Amino acid sequence: MTKAFALGSAILPGMSGKKSAKPRIVMVGAGSLASALAVSLHQAGYVIAQIIARTSGASLQQAKRLASEIGASATALGRDKSAINVNAEIVWFCVPDGAIAGAAQSLATAIDWTGKVALHSSGALTSSELNVLRRRGAAVGSAHPLMTFVRGSRSTLAGVPFAVEGDRKAAQAARAIVKNLGAEAYPIRAEDKAAYHAWGTFASPLFTALLATCEQAAAGAVVKRNVARKRMLPMLKQTLANYEAFGAAGTFSGPIVRGDVETVKRHVAILHKAPVAQAVYIALARAALVYLPAKNKDSLRRILNRSL
Repeated sequence: MTKAFALGSAILPGMSGKKSAKPRIVMVGAGSLASALAVSLHQAGYVIAQIIARTSGASLQQAKRLASEIGASATALGRDKSAINVNAEIVWFCVPDGAIAGAAQSLATAIDWTGKVALHSSGALTSSELNVLRRRGAAVGSAHPLMTFVRGSRSTLAGVPFAVEGDRKAAQAARAIVKNLGAEAYPIRAEDKAAYHAWGTFASPLFTALLATCEQAAAGAVVKRNVARKRMLPMLKQTLANYEAFGAAGTFSGPIVRGDVETVKRHVAILHKAPVAQAVYIALARAALVYLPAKNKDSLRRILNRSL
């Protein structure tokens, strides 16, 4: 009786051409990203065999809660590796960037890595963070979802783009998983990951910083932060809807696109009371003059440059 196995599509003996269950997965980490990913994988029919967390009380308790939700076991990554019995084809590291290499090193001798796939979900770092596992026989890769994950909110992964990079076997496994999640996988070169992550940082964390700056600017009009947030939401939602429909150029409105020099001058002057907000305004206005349609660009640029 012959046996054949391909990751994610095992051919069972005597059942030529028929596929077995999806590969089993072990998660390392139980934070916001790991939780969203683990639940999405579970809902897509993957078995999460184990969740490995740090030995600290909070991390382990979080891992136990997540494990209970998806029918997995939770294990602490401590000095005693005897409890780590990885009966899975894929090990997925969802820990902070600075902890990936250390977590991989900690598990390097605890598991037989021959034939396994090791993935991490850093947007900035490449699959080389898992080199210690590659040297022990694993195919390694990175699969990063372009999505925001915060405590108290569990993002869905359906439709989310994943940037995939790494060894061929690992990339194939990641692409198959992403497809089963209802998401989109696309390749990225290792040398492009820093730029990719900077782009993602603009799209959510720095966008959030802009929203916080909006609240600070509202304070100049004697509008409280929580009230400002509520009042801005209709305009923010419409702006995103316009951006989706028309792109950046078709969405841009206000005094700069009209070339209203006097209004921009007044904005810059009144914002001197909030120097950080003023600096953000000037930086974004200068970007608008480069990337977006506007009238009286030379006059506007002179006002902004004088205000620096």
